[in-house]
Amino acid sequence: MVYPTEPIATEIRQRLIRAAAEAFMEEGYRASIDRIAARAGVVRQTVYNHFASKDDLFSEVAHVAAGAILVSLDGDGGDIRERLLRFGAALRQRVIGDEGLAMFRTLSAEVPRFPALGQAFFDKGPGQTVRRLADFLARAMNEGTLRQDEPLFAAEMLFSMLAGFDRASRLFGAPLLPAVQERNRVARIVDCFLRAYAPESKRNRP
Repeated sequence: MVYPTEPIATEIRQRLIRAAAEAFMEEGYRASIDRIAARAGVVRQTVYNHFASKDDLFSEVAHVAAGAILVSLDGDGGDIRERLLRFGAALRQRVIGDEGLAMFRTLSAEVPRFPALGQAFFDKGPGQTVRRLADFLARAMNEGTLRQDEPLFAAEMLFSMLAGFDRASRLFGAPLLPAVQERNRVARIVDCFLRAYAPESKRNRP
């Protein structure tokens, strides 16, 4: 028997994960191994050569999706508003875009069957994003760019402002905003947050 080389095996595994993600997002957990294999252009046994079960494949898809949701504030610099605008745009693209919503629906339906997977997804995706945002805001508070407050609470509030209501409306069928309206909405949310957390010296100006 001829076994695939490591690069080929890696490429096949990635193809399987992509195919499974598409199938799960379209059909939920009921998507069959045969349909996933067909999407990836392989036979059924190839799936089991890489994953012991459909549960294992679903778990890997969830972990990859969580990593895709993770948004950092690393970048090319700029002032705090510019960096938060970039962060907000990236976060909303991943969380309330079609792919992000489809994965959210799929995972929400399956969390009762996979509670540990649901917790791991949250910790690696939204949870880690909020923690990174809190670290960024803490530095801004220490530098005097933002007023002092609990950084984690501030990060949770900004995350909710950026994603909460709009994700709910998208889940119930609202379309994505046109690009110009989307940029304006992100800017209004960020500016509202920055006004709320402006240093006292700026808040008290006449």
